[in-house]
Amino acid sequence: MSSLFLFSALFSIAGLLVEGSVHEYKGEKFVGRGNALVVHGGSEGIYFSRPSSNKVTFRRPEDLHNFTSGLVQAIIFEVEDRELIGGSAYGGQRAICCTPDLAKLDACTQGEIIHRPSTTNPGFPYVLTTSFSLDKDMAILPSRSIEITKTGMYNLYFMICDPNLKDVVVEEGKTIWKNPTGYLPGRMAPLMNFYAFMSISFVILGIFWFSQYARFWKEVFPLQNCITLVITLGMFEMALWYFDYAEFNETGVRPTGTTVWAVTFGTVKRTVARLVILIVSMGYGVVRPTLGGLTSKVLMLGGTFFLTSEVLELVENVGAVSDISGKAILFLVLPVALLDAFFILWVFKSLSATLNKLQARRMMVKLDIYRKFTNALAVAVVVSVGWICYELYFKSRDVYNEHWQNAWVIPAFWQFLSFSLLCVICALWAPSQNSMRYSYSDDTNEEFDKDESSLRLIKPASYPTKDGLHAPESRPVTNSNGATDGDTGEEKTA
Repeated sequence: MSSLFLFSALFSIAGLLVEGSVHEYKGEKFVGRGNALVVHGGSEGIYFSRPSSNKVTFRRPEDLHNFTSGLVQAIIFEVEDRELIGGSAYGGQRAICCTPDLAKLDACTQGEIIHRPSTTNPGFPYVLTTSFSLDKDMAILPSRSIEITKTGMYNLYFMICDPNLKDVVVEEGKTIWKNPTGYLPGRMAPLMNFYAFMSISFVILGIFWFSQYARFWKEVFPLQNCITLVITLGMFEMALWYFDYAEFNETGVRPTGTTVWAVTFGTVKRTVARLVILIVSMGYGVVRPTLGGLTSKVLMLGGTFFLTSEVLELVENVGAVSDISGKAILFLVLPVALLDAFFILWVFKSLSATLNKLQARRMMVKLDIYRKFTNALAVAVVVSVGWICYELYFKSRDVYNEHWQNAWVIPAFWQFLSFSLLCVICALWAPSQNSMRYSYSDDTNEEFDKDESSLRLIKPASYPTKDGLHAPESRPVTNSNGATDGDTGEEKTA
């Protein structure tokens, strides 16, 4: 069992600089929960950290200065020990603060948090206590460094059991948390290595694509330029996410600027990627030179998706330091999900029309590549639906984030799936000396046009029969010099 530490106490001295995964409190109000007043101080998966010496301050209203008050307590516990917090007398309603009935049973001290020692995690739950002195409007929570001998998801709550202190606020303070590899919370730590891996993967894909692009730049058509843009955006997105986590890991403070840029590049990439898939499905650059009247609708859908997705990602990521899964408001999640569903329906409807058109014209080379593209999209959609079901199952069974060590796989999978689909598209439409055969062309040498023109070379003529009717006969086809090409005046019999 490794030796672990958790920094729990914080400071109120203005201008004091600290390093750590910092949870800031400024003017936080206590809210009622059961018979207690509570402020959530943070949640993180902890492996290891080092001692800290800071404090947190609380302020009460001026009209309460003339008397001493009840306690302000901070409780730190591992999520598996949550049932050790609170209790009830004679099987009644569960309470967080000690009630008179429980005090009579000597189960707890009235006015304090009810907690029982853990049998698997010695020393926890850990409680820190302070109170307001007479004529004082400030209370300071003493600093502590707490040794942790069990890896887990740890929670910090500030609690008050005195109803007279309902207007108390956390004046200011910060908590500092650290793991063995740095200040990244336990759930986020694996993502830094994942984004490093994805950055290298995008660089390898970029080297392949840009080398082909440079070799056959004369054969490049518009669709390949769109793919180039997606690859470039992906390289920037992965690099920015890596630097975001690396700086957070180094300093303990989430870099707002880097996070915003990472979110924005990611949203632009996802928007452009969806639009590229949609216009490819419509046959743009392959069977049609433009989108015609659909251009404005496609751009409107892309713009709406960008705005909704950008807001959602900013809410979930900017300033997020607690080691809990993203819980963005439902009305931010629903628009993105609905727009994604609309993209999928439009893509497959367009693909069906494009495949029918290619098959009717017997453009077999283009038809083959579009069938492969359709199969890849179908597999991606099936896998996505399966993963969504697993994600819902995972989150429904992990309400308290007990499986935080595996939670990083959820966002990582979506990045990996989109990258895999991008690789398939790059393989299908990679620049080459034959790239132009996949692009739109008015050339009548397409198989469909060849067959159609060859049929027009034989024009039916008539000749007399026994019945006085005229049966068709073939007329000679003249060459460019006006001469006949062989004996084409031969009678044809049915």
